[in-house]
Amino acid sequence: MKTSASGLLTLAGATLLVVGVTVVQGMWTERWKDRSVSKELEQAATLLEKTFPENFGNWNLERELEGDAKELERAGAVGHISRLYRNNRTKARVSAFVVCAQPHDASGHTPDRCYPGAGFEIGEVEHRQTILLSDGRSAETFTGTFRKTGQTLRIFWTYGIRDAASIEKEDIATARTWIAPQIARIALVGEPAVYKLYAIVDETRLSAAQSIVECEDFLASLLPALDAAMAVKETADEEAPPQQETARPAAG
Repeated sequence: MKTSASGLLTLAGATLLVVGVTVVQGMWTERWKDRSVSKELEQAATLLEKTFPENFGNWNLERELEGDAKELERAGAVGHISRLYRNNRTKARVSAFVVCAQPHDASGHTPDRCYPGAGFEIGEVEHRQTILLSDGRSAETFTGTFRKTGQTLRIFWTYGIRDAASIEKEDIATARTWIAPQIARIALVGEPAVYKLYAIVDETRLSAAQSIVECEDFLASLLPALDAAMAVKETADEEAPPQQETARPAAG
């Protein structure tokens, strides 16, 4: 009887462990969450597409780039930006690719997973790099290189989320922070929307050092400009009086 009772206790313990792990994984991956697009996510996506700056620092928009529908679907993009910018001083070009998505989708589709599938091999393994922004803040990023015959790409990527501390202080101008978490699927849980931003430079005709300098300068100017534009739009939307329906004449 003792053996039987011990076995039942072991089985019960194992079952509870499996259930516990499943629940934790479900929370991390938002498995239990309604997969429909929330109002907050829709608003964040619209904000991104309406306010993403065309000119900032020494960088100017050169042209819009066509997004790959399948890639956007895999990335869970509700809103996105895909553009090529040119530095009016150095003439270097950097592509910006940004998606607005749910945390689970934003954390799962990273360069180390998608670029090898497109025929690239990993060159320089990703590592964290902190960038000092033009407004005095700093941004956490990842960077690494991906290469195939005749081409090497340098990519910086980072996640934009709401900065709770700044929101509590009602400092809307700095109410966003850019992070590079080691385990993004955990760090991003609970966010209503996440911006995932790539800055990409073709390193084929640039030295590694120059490509890093260009991408750092690009992000140092872009992120403050983007945050400021979003803050202005959010403030304007909050202060705008509600629209009243125009009275319709009675039929007759």
